[in-house]
Amino acid sequence: MTDRRTVLAGLAVTTMSVPTAAAARGDPVAATRGDPVAATRGGRVRGVRERGILVFKGLRYGIAPRRFARAVPPPAWRNVADATRYGAAAPQTRSEEPTSEDCLFLNVWTPGLDRARRAVMVYLHGGAHAHGSGSDPLYDGTDLARRDVVVVTLNHRLAALGYCYLAQLGGPAESGNVGNLDIVLALEWVRDNIARFGGDPACVTVFGQSGGGAKAVTLMAMPEGRPLIHRVATMSGQHVTAAGPNNATVRARAFMAQAGARSAAELATLPIERLVDAMAMTDPIEHKGEISFTSTLDHHVLPRHPFYPDAPREAAHIPLIVGNTHDETALWIGDMLRRGDTTWDNLPARLVANSVKDVAPDYVIARYRQFYPTRTAGQILLAATTAGRSWPGHLIQAEERAKIGAPTWMYQLDYPSPEAGGVLGAFHSLDIGLVFDNTAVPSARTGDDALARSLATRMADSFVAFARSGDPNTRALPAWPRFDLATRATMIFDRTCRIESDPRREERLLFAVAPYIKPGG
Repeated sequence: MTDRRTVLAGLAVTTMSVPTAAAARGDPVAATRGDPVAATRGGRVRGVRERGILVFKGLRYGIAPRRFARAVPPPAWRNVADATRYGAAAPQTRSEEPTSEDCLFLNVWTPGLDRARRAVMVYLHGGAHAHGSGSDPLYDGTDLARRDVVVVTLNHRLAALGYCYLAQLGGPAESGNVGNLDIVLALEWVRDNIARFGGDPACVTVFGQSGGGAKAVTLMAMPEGRPLIHRVATMSGQHVTAAGPNNATVRARAFMAQAGARSAAELATLPIERLVDAMAMTDPIEHKGEISFTSTLDHHVLPRHPFYPDAPREAAHIPLIVGNTHDETALWIGDMLRRGDTTWDNLPARLVANSVKDVAPDYVIARYRQFYPTRTAGQILLAATTAGRSWPGHLIQAEERAKIGAPTWMYQLDYPSPEAGGVLGAFHSLDIGLVFDNTAVPSARTGDDALARSLATRMADSFVAFARSGDPNTRALPAWPRFDLATRATMIFDRTCRIESDPRREERLLFAVAPYIKPGG
């Protein structure tokens, strides 16, 4: 029987010889007159022109010679490489697109291959640390690039392949954070190559939603990440703490057992299908959902938590946007909200099941009925689970930054999705299509009427202004002050955009009596 390590070594040699995703698949290079050709440090690549923007897809930025270990840059090549198709996503459960361990690819949208030195916006996709890719249609960078910026999306290793902490079990020291190191490698590619795509390597914004936002703020706590980024925006990425090394080791042991590996070395040789099947196991600490792999406090790649015990002073110079949506948890409890079957009798149990803050449900319900006497049990479920689960992490990020005087702006999306008659409100992920100005994409779920398009214009313009200058203010918005503890000024993105001081104050104070503890961290 062929040794799996030999196969992996052969894979590494093979992938090192192909510079793009299309080449890796053996796709023919079908050149068309007028197709853009860009020069990178490794060699030339041919993209396409789409709606007036130059697009390069599936650009290889790294290879991973060993599973669970740090990736390295690819070697140079001679011929013009085809860059017209997205690369494979990382292996993951429930994937809706092709996946492969050979997944370190990025995509670029640019107005021109010139020396304009445009601001660069690098987007990190959501999906916790376990799902997704940079090729989702919602992340198409065309409309942002029309605003004279360069947009980059990327794939990196996910779930066990990117975040299984094996350092205590004989595996690589960096194994709990190789997904983040992949992102660092992609940012090094941006630093070294983006000027050839009309971008400014000294003006790089990293922004991301949910798990992508969590990774963005984690880079600020990583010595290898900080020098590569100049602004950060986190959209519902409520990362305060990473996984602790002991709990991460518990998960690694459970995962190895589920996959049928007796050691970290054996785990590195198993067929990838075995690992993906094991990723679907129930989390051994939270006892629900899939096993949770995330950035790990490994005292090596990540020497501290992103926002505990404070915001890292080493990153205080990096401007930060902290964003959240008014009704985050509707993404997860949407079926309940659509059914409308939440009653005063079953509300306490549903609150406990969908909250993180440990506050008595009868107390929470009584207070909410005082705050909002006309709201139904279902409406209180949505409000209280958002305030007791998703919102606290965002508040901590902004508060800790304010304590060290770091430039920070906070926003809250109140604009409701038209789905289900509006009962879902502004749920988790609704801001993605608005920031990318992609409301016409069905998965945006914003609708594509004049109101949605107008808000998208304002949000996209604000993010672009932030990318250029480190300040999100534009003429189309009311003056957006920095967040501080005295006023807690927050931009409310809605049909009418406005600044509110300490929005939902009573809800914030209600849950402030209990600490925010990351589940299973």
